[in-house]
Amino acid sequence: MTKRLALIDMGTNTFHLLITEVAANGNRTDFVKTKLPVRLGQGGISKGTIAPEAYERALKTLKDFRKQIDEYNVETVRAMATSMVRNASNGEDFIKDIYKQTDIQVEVIDGAREAELIYYGVRSAGVLDEQTSLIMDIGGGSVEFILCNNHEISWKQSFEVGAQRLMDNFFTADPIPDAQVAAEKQFLAEQLQPLTEAVARYKPARLVGASGTFDTLCDIDALSRGDNTRQLSQPAASALEVADYYKIHQQLLHKTHEERLAIPGMLEMRVDMIVLASILVDFVLETYQLQEIRVSAYALKEGVLAQALQTM
Repeated sequence: MTKRLALIDMGTNTFHLLITEVAANGNRTDFVKTKLPVRLGQGGISKGTIAPEAYERALKTLKDFRKQIDEYNVETVRAMATSMVRNASNGEDFIKDIYKQTDIQVEVIDGAREAELIYYGVRSAGVLDEQTSLIMDIGGGSVEFILCNNHEISWKQSFEVGAQRLMDNFFTADPIPDAQVAAEKQFLAEQLQPLTEAVARYKPARLVGASGTFDTLCDIDALSRGDNTRQLSQPAASALEVADYYKIHQQLLHKTHEERLAIPGMLEMRVDMIVLASILVDFVLETYQLQEIRVSAYALKEGVLAQALQTM
């Protein structure tokens, strides 16, 4: 028996749609896999509200998603909203408007549930093993950290330090001034104190980056070596050498918007936010002395899929 599902991840920066069909033997056929820079947090995240322009962009995107879902005669639709919607004063009205205009019922998930679903998604990418890993998923609104192995979660927490929030606070000039890099790291040291304590306890062997920023870092790294197969094949699991990451990080810190946009592999929707996200990656590698980076192309929506398949 096959099952056709549509999974929507309404992130603070990017909306994802996955339309897939899963056979009884677990084989998967993806019909639609798209990500769009809706920027739900733009202009409102620091005020705790979804700004009117972002509200309209999101509704338009979800109407387009609805058309594609109907074209493929999907039986089951699961839509998840995260940090931006759960913290916005007009989040409830937004969810009601989505249902009225698209007939899509959105689940607003809390940070702990988001972290758990990310874990299941990452685990299904095959990047975890018996050793303890630190998963990091950098969103626009929140960042999820999970200490785990391929069997279980030891510790998880969501922090409201996503790239759009960091950008609003620290991106005062372009290229970013050294003083602002230091200020962001100081802020992270304070905000991530619970993570620091958990890392000391569970001693992860590596960092596992989930989707988004890390996909782009891997694309830039591959293209810098003349390897264009990655963007065609989009592997579920990748590795990124720490030294190669730091080469890219230095470019991100010292280039302007236009110069970053010219880097092969850079996505326009990530060109500014990736600077703040990369400072966060640097902070985590340096503070917790991690010498290995693995990357999972799977995250939240694949976690929802993995759990949905268990009930098939």
